[in-house]
Amino acid sequence: MIHFLYLVGFALFVSVCFGVFAAGTTKERIWYGGKTFIQFVGISLIIAWILYFIP
Repeated sequence: MIHFLYLVGFALFVSVCFGVFAAGTTKERIWYGGKTFIQFVGISLIIAWILYFIP
């Protein structure tokens, strides 16, 4: 469980940084940061699920 919390914390930190330094309006930057966060967590969970079945 602690690994998942580290993953979410890292994804949140990086997504906020990406959103702050992105170009565009405030709404576009918030959307980009949120989308990046979802992609970080989603792709990580998919990769973890695939690797779980590999011995």
